[in-house]
Amino acid sequence: MSKKTQIFFIHGGMTFKNKKDYLYFLKHREISVKKKASWTEEYTNKKLGKYFEIIRPRMPLSDDAKYSQWQIHFERYFPYLRPNIILIGSSLGGIFLAKYLSENKFPKKILSVYLVCPPYDDSVIGEDLVGGFKLKSDLSLLEKNCQNVNLLFSRNDEVVPVAHAKKYAQKLKKARIIVYKHIKGHFKISEFPEIIKMIKNDKKIRG
Repeated sequence: MSKKTQIFFIHGGMTFKNKKDYLYFLKHREISVKKKASWTEEYTNKKLGKYFEIIRPRMPLSDDAKYSQWQIHFERYFPYLRPNIILIGSSLGGIFLAKYLSENKFPKKILSVYLVCPPYDDSVIGEDLVGGFKLKSDLSLLEKNCQNVNLLFSRNDEVVPVAHAKKYAQKLKKARIIVYKHIKGHFKISEFPEIIKMIKNDKKIRG
């Protein structure tokens, strides 16, 4: 019996210029005891769990993330990954994958890459993008690592403006870049059928 295709999903996070800003964030961020439904977990499990092995690493210190720490943690999973893997990065996880795959040759064959609302630079709204996540000017190795690269944005994103999609488009000549009009905000949605359909199409799964 063949093993399931793996999906490796890297969540988002935040970065801060200094400890003072980080502590201010901790003291003033919104707190809730209610569980919020997210497309990244239960929904994805329900729609894809039958066909795929979904791996969701908990990246180090996601509220005060450092690229070098995420890179170490990411690479520790490499011995457990199989060829034809699907990589998904959301928000900070998206620029992490963009940076890593544009600077390093990935050790396994990648079937597809999905970067969901990835910032391109520090021009995000109300947040800092520091901690070593800055992209280099040449992103061509990303498309050499995988010929099926997809970047998904919302025209209504209040954190990562749609201008970031245009910046990626200037650097990535073969990537598919989609800007959704109907998705509100920073992809904090309970269902995301569009990405489910694309992932199933990657494996030619019907239904």
